[in-house]
Amino acid sequence: MLNNNLYNEDLAPIPQDKRTWGTWNYAALWISMSLCIPTYMLASGMIKEGLNWWQAIVIFLLGNSIVLIPMILNGHAGAKYGIPFPVFARASFGTKGANIPAILRAIVACGWFGIQTWIGGESIYNLIRTWNPTLEEIHVPGLFPQALPFICFLAFWFLNMLIIYYGVESIKKLLVFKAVFLPVATLALLFWAIVQANGLDNILNQESKLHGSDFWKYFFPALTGMIGFWATLSLNITDFTRYAKSQKAQITGQIIGLPPSMTLFAFVGVVVTLATTIIYGQTEWDIVKLASKFESKLVVSFAMIGIIISTLATNIAANIVSPANDFANLNPKKINFKIGGYITGVVGILILPWKLIADPNGYIFTWLIAYSGLLGPIGGIMIADYYFIRKQKLITNDLYDHKGIYGYTNGFNITAIIAFIIGVIPVVPGFLVTVKLIDANSVATWLSNLYHYAWFVGFFVSGVVYWGLTKRVKN
Repeated sequence: MLNNNLYNEDLAPIPQDKRTWGTWNYAALWISMSLCIPTYMLASGMIKEGLNWWQAIVIFLLGNSIVLIPMILNGHAGAKYGIPFPVFARASFGTKGANIPAILRAIVACGWFGIQTWIGGESIYNLIRTWNPTLEEIHVPGLFPQALPFICFLAFWFLNMLIIYYGVESIKKLLVFKAVFLPVATLALLFWAIVQANGLDNILNQESKLHGSDFWKYFFPALTGMIGFWATLSLNITDFTRYAKSQKAQITGQIIGLPPSMTLFAFVGVVVTLATTIIYGQTEWDIVKLASKFESKLVVSFAMIGIIISTLATNIAANIVSPANDFANLNPKKINFKIGGYITGVVGILILPWKLIADPNGYIFTWLIAYSGLLGPIGGIMIADYYFIRKQKLITNDLYDHKGIYGYTNGFNITAIIAFIIGVIPVVPGFLVTVKLIDANSVATWLSNLYHYAWFVGFFVSGVVYWGLTKRVKN
């Protein structure tokens, strides 16, 4: 195995004696990753679009409970065999074909990395501006509105790269620190909102602006977007569960950590955003802009530092670890984890994250739903293969051998590729309509609306097609 070009130390199975993560490590992981700005923005975005508090909370609780299922199912392989996502994907897509889901997932993660890094840089910028409001802002015509925000973005980017240099193990303490620190900041923000808006009842009594068919037209895309939020982690959760002491540790830890923490933090986002309507007379959905409005410099500084820590911890755990492994899988002999992490950082800049979050609707719904339509089919294929075809039994050595059973046809499982394409095709027309590349009248309404269920359509269509074709080939 050591001489195989599919193998390096970062992709190798984790030895049993080094699988040290227990239940509370996974709970802390999810608490840390859930307490992030995109979570808040997803909740606040729903309020800005017209939902009331309980409608938004139902979407969060239901969406996270649904995505928890593939999270645990895929996590089983990591805990059992100690393998990361790119290696696990070889079982269903082939030793070479696994590069397809790995790169798709990696590009999505690079987009998230860029978005979070821009938010972190924006927070640094606001922190500096709080104490030096007369700081000269240099304009760069045709490129960036201001030079200083971009310099802050690069500074935060460099901080992320520094952590990659020192190794991923360094984030364990950061995750625990964030899991303790962030709830304090969150409660402080919640307390401020309730006091300033003259009570929680006053906040929660605001009515929904969406009723009847208008609500349902929004509900399902929002639910799909919520599932899409963690669709990336539902695939590469094995990158973390490979460190699990047992199956019970990863299963219980994820159940304790994911739905409750996401729902509770969403509640804060919902309450605070509704409160801004009362306090300022308009709905402020951007937490960084909201925090910069506080009168006290100390409060603004505390808020910005909290955002910076939250974003840094989430970025490393959710948006660097996995794509770094994905890029390493392309050429294990030349690309190790650190180089993969640096590639992630560069792509994160090239993807122009400041444009991805320029429009709230595009950022939350078009972005989330679009990539869920790509990742849902991959998840359906992997789960169908692992549970219904292989009955949870993998030959580990063959995962690192082109000549093994996972070599298929020249390293590609054609069945998986066909199933993936069939799962993606139904949501393409709706996507093209959404981004206005084609006219809505040129596509049947029912076909266009499939895009609103992109993750569900892709997951089940690809999973069933893969299972059916594989059974037929075997027979």
